[in-house]
Amino acid sequence: MSSIPRVTVFIPVHNRQHYITTAVDSILAQTFEDFELLVVDDGSTDATLEMLSRYRDPRLRVECNPRNLGLPGTRNRGLELARGEYIALLDSDDKAWPTRLARQVAVLDRHPELVQIGSACDFMDANGQRINRVRRRPLDADDVDASLLFYCALTNRTIMGRTAILREYGYSDDFPSCEDYELHLRLARTYRMANLADVLVCGREHSGRFTRQNYDLGHDRKREISRRALLEIGITPGEEDLDRHYALSRPRRLGASLNQDYLDWTEQWLIRLAAANRRTRRYAPEALTRAMTGLWIDMCLHARRRLGMAAYLRLLRSPLARGVPGTLWHSLRKPRPVST
Repeated sequence: MSSIPRVTVFIPVHNRQHYITTAVDSILAQTFEDFELLVVDDGSTDATLEMLSRYRDPRLRVECNPRNLGLPGTRNRGLELARGEYIALLDSDDKAWPTRLARQVAVLDRHPELVQIGSACDFMDANGQRINRVRRRPLDADDVDASLLFYCALTNRTIMGRTAILREYGYSDDFPSCEDYELHLRLARTYRMANLADVLVCGREHSGRFTRQNYDLGHDRKREISRRALLEIGITPGEEDLDRHYALSRPRRLGASLNQDYLDWTEQWLIRLAAANRRTRRYAPEALTRAMTGLWIDMCLHARRRLGMAAYLRLLRSPLARGVPGTLWHSLRKPRPVST
């Protein structure tokens, strides 16, 4: 390893004595070797630091916050301490598959226009047993950008980015939850981001995850991010429209409220977004069409449980259906965002 590593792998940790060694071991076993592993402890009161003290690998650096800073503050400290040209993010209860760093370094080396590259990820349970579930995100940079209008289109635990640029932007203290999504939205105004189709990280599902314990806070912060994204294309949403916009990418949570009236609103709202984008030119039109058509298809398919065949008819009769063939073809061909 060179004196200045190509990559800093950054793991923020707080009270993860049962999981931190899995995360650390997965990085020390990477096929790409020119990295440092930076773990920043945010005031753990369990045996996390004891577990970390058992390692003798010189690539591992353990730093402790002077006080509990929370996620945004700890992530910003990680950016300040990182020495690598690239910074790879990993949560303290997850693990990276062996070729993760190699695959992402190759992409960023070949494509200087990308500020961040994410990937697909699979999942394990609290005991480390694999779960039959994979989270996939849009691949192409234009599709990632347009999807950020509706949801967080990069999975934070899978991201590798350019350290200097992420350090310049930083995480906002106004977002103790969803700080990654808010950062992506700001970055997207200037830079491009993409995802690999490869499954490079395995996330752990357990009751102690921060997002599970802070659902209401996450909901509030995501609504605020949605509001800011809508303002960028010239739409000032009312509270009801903002709630419904937030729910567009989460139709299974709507339950009985996903009725004919909700589909009426969805259709008119998406048409309004397309018109606003034609004026502001914030998003690539084809990418926004794909994102909106995918949401429309998903909404109608979920509505069929309540509306039956009427939901299929509504799907096909809508002006939004004009984007269905292109959206389906784009999905089926599964393009990679970049060549590697």
